[in-house]
Amino acid sequence: MESNTLPATRPAPAPYLAAALQMRAWSVEQAADTAAARAGMQAMIARVDRELSGLKAFVERFSGQPLKLVVLPEYLFSSFETGRTADFRARAAFDPDGADYQALGAVARRHGLFLSGNAYETDPHFPMLTFQASFIIAPSGETILRYRRLYSLYTATPHDVWSEYQKHYSHDQIFPVADTEIGRLACIASEEILYPEIARTLALKGAEVLLHASSEQGSMLATPKQIARRARAFESIAYVVSANTAGIEGGGLAGASADGNSAIVDWRGLVLAESLSGENANAFAEIDIGAVRRARAKPGMANTLARQRLEMVRETYAGTVWPADTLIENGEPRAPLRGEQVATLEAVIKTRQDRGLI
Repeated sequence: MESNTLPATRPAPAPYLAAALQMRAWSVEQAADTAAARAGMQAMIARVDRELSGLKAFVERFSGQPLKLVVLPEYLFSSFETGRTADFRARAAFDPDGADYQALGAVARRHGLFLSGNAYETDPHFPMLTFQASFIIAPSGETILRYRRLYSLYTATPHDVWSEYQKHYSHDQIFPVADTEIGRLACIASEEILYPEIARTLALKGAEVLLHASSEQGSMLATPKQIARRARAFESIAYVVSANTAGIEGGGLAGASADGNSAIVDWRGLVLAESLSGENANAFAEIDIGAVRRARAKPGMANTLARQRLEMVRETYAGTVWPADTLIENGEPRAPLRGEQVATLEAVIKTRQDRGLI
């Protein structure tokens, strides 16, 4: 992963369309063996290719604007690990330089799109671990951004091996923002939309569109993530493009348990488009980067991003709540077991109870 420190500002792009493609994920755990699981993921990539053909043709005719950005749901290629197989990593994890990303690069190139999604991923520096990565692939087919999820209870994160991770990756690589011809793009994974620190860090580093791959419960009621998407957009003065799954095939839960409410939220926190349940691409809308930049340049009360006074909360944020390096033992990373993470959470809660904070 190369550093992607932002270059000098280029002129704002013309408004364009972005879409959250709501697709049904499938679980690699239902495959007969590892080879079948890998073939199934390639088949899902081929299906994305077919879906993009129809999506691009429809929305461009409908709106009269070019479709330049598509976000795919979390877990689309593999679903999540439930423990039903002992070789989930071998079945599900992408090699950062491997065939899966190459196939997705060919898809992005064929359709002339920026394509963002989420997948499990290996890392040569941490051969025992699997990270959950959000990615952006440019129309050239190149993977221009890779973000490893930092908040997770069931998967290893960079923070769990923090000291060692920072030996290999810079702060810009841990919180990457890609400056592109369609604006400054960054990724947020799943439940991380609930934590303002992630979005704020990316926005302060210049992100103008937050790409959110998710797999979550849809509802007619306001869900935590629906509320958080609007809050993160408003406080960051940034668009949020959020793609949810349309259910999960073979994931061990009722198929529609994670279905619906893909959405595009503008920089004022207004929902521009939102999907109902099922496979669809109804969440598409215009992205106006010029409007974001004008709002961020105004010195008024509404400029919540520029009015941040972060110095006065430095001491609070410096205090450890969830400790780093919880997956390090004797200087070596150990396999991320669910029990280890839960034990850490129990210890955090106990410490806060002892201090009278909860």
